[in-house]
Amino acid sequence: MKTKIFLGATIALAILTACGGSSSTNNNVNKHSNNQSSGQPDVYAYPKYTLSQENKNDIAYMGNEERLAYDVYTYLYNFHLNNGTTIKQLSNIANNSETRHIETVRDLVKKYNLSPSDLTNLDSSNAPVASSTTPQDELPSGEYDINHIQELYNTLVAKGENSTKDALEVGCMVEVTDINDLNPKIDNAIASGAEDLQVAFEFLRSGSYNHYWAFDKGLKNLGISDGCCALGSEWCHPEYPQE
Repeated sequence: MKTKIFLGATIALAILTACGGSSSTNNNVNKHSNNQSSGQPDVYAYPKYTLSQENKNDIAYMGNEERLAYDVYTYLYNFHLNNGTTIKQLSNIANNSETRHIETVRDLVKKYNLSPSDLTNLDSSNAPVASSTTPQDELPSGEYDINHIQELYNTLVAKGENSTKDALEVGCMVEVTDINDLNPKIDNAIASGAEDLQVAFEFLRSGSYNHYWAFDKGLKNLGISDGCCALGSEWCHPEYPQE
């Protein structure tokens, strides 16, 4: 399977063209402008901040993790469709939301002109999975250069193939994992004063809240009365906001 969207932050580092610019503290910038009516933040509307190493690694990690969500949902949607079952949540979330999430992280990579040498959280045993000349529609799906993300993808796909219920449960698991990973990264952005990272990561987290409840509803429609909570306390989050 091939993705038709940008592959993610760490792979993006080899694919994106350079973006110049120096650090700025221009407080007159419109800090709430959007590049889409969907509410997707325009990270270029913020100054270019001085990022910590942790901030840079956070961008790379979330690029991989958002791409994982797209890849897992797309794979499982096609797998079950080929077996006669349509799981609309998977396709809708992958194509209507995860693509925008990946684009948001891609914009951060481009804005800060990040390269692999700027990162310390890549697994050195992994070679880049794409070159700068690889067309977006030929980028490999389900391949990552952070081992934990690779292992997570393999585990989630194996579970999600088992049944419609399992596929929807995988959705719950992906979104909770995403939120858990985003919370400290938002804190890191706030501590660094990097408002562009903060709003970008908050945008990703808001989407994950919505996706969690979409998968929860899907499970309840199958007769799983506890929805995502049927997976256990780790995945049970009634405190998540609902629109």
